[in-house]
Amino acid sequence: MLSLFITWDVDPEIFRIGGITVRYYGLLFACAFLFGYKIEEKMFKSEGISQEWLDKLWIYVAVATIIGARLGHCLFYDWGYYSQHPLEMILPFRWTPSFEFTGYQGLASHGAAVGIIAGLWYYSRKVSKRSILWVLDRAVIPIALAGFFIRMGNLMNSEIVGMATELPWGFRFVNASGLADPSTPRHPAQLYEAICYLIGFALLMRLYWRTRAKEKSGFLFGMFLLLIFTARFFIEFVKEPQEEFERTLVLNMGQLLSIPFILLGAFMLWYSGRKQARAK
Repeated sequence: MLSLFITWDVDPEIFRIGGITVRYYGLLFACAFLFGYKIEEKMFKSEGISQEWLDKLWIYVAVATIIGARLGHCLFYDWGYYSQHPLEMILPFRWTPSFEFTGYQGLASHGAAVGIIAGLWYYSRKVSKRSILWVLDRAVIPIALAGFFIRMGNLMNSEIVGMATELPWGFRFVNASGLADPSTPRHPAQLYEAICYLIGFALLMRLYWRTRAKEKSGFLFGMFLLLIFTARFFIEFVKEPQEEFERTLVLNMGQLLSIPFILLGAFMLWYSGRKQARAK
């Protein structure tokens, strides 16, 4: 078999000035919001929706994403550390042993999902005055694309790496921390997820623009949950545990947190179909 093993030796920092660094992860995170905004802008224009609604929507999404993702990581993946350093949960820097701007490197997608749903519920009540499902159906499309950018950021950071593999496309993550042998080829789990999220985004875009799916309340939201979190559930099988305690679990934390979202997605598809049938 032809070996295509890739030695992944990317420096996650683009440049550093004093204690401040600009990283690929932060740049890709910014791209997620920029492209998401432009996609949502086109959708809102096609439906004759106010630009003011769009601007406020992305403020709510940005704040809810960061708060939810950060708290999700701190509470579910690294509570042992953050329970002793609570200020680092909300501050993008640390003071010891010297001042260092760290950014928000610990972010959890499941926490982001909960944060976004909560933020958009508040937005639907205070701004759009439309149902939460109407808002979610339109917000999840650019959010799926954001998932692609974020996982590419994880790839640039050489984090969330996969288990050892003999498959010819394995990556040697030579800069990854905590690996006994960084030269061992591993599944590029971040890339697997990024590709799945990009496919999910493309499918949701097609459903929105080429079908009447946006008229089925909750359908696009349900499809998003089912596509994204089912992919996440299965890809977790080839990931290295992110925290030591996960080695004792039958299903890891990512899988356990994905199951409720998968079930909610299935319910939303059923609910959407039932509601449409009643309307006929």
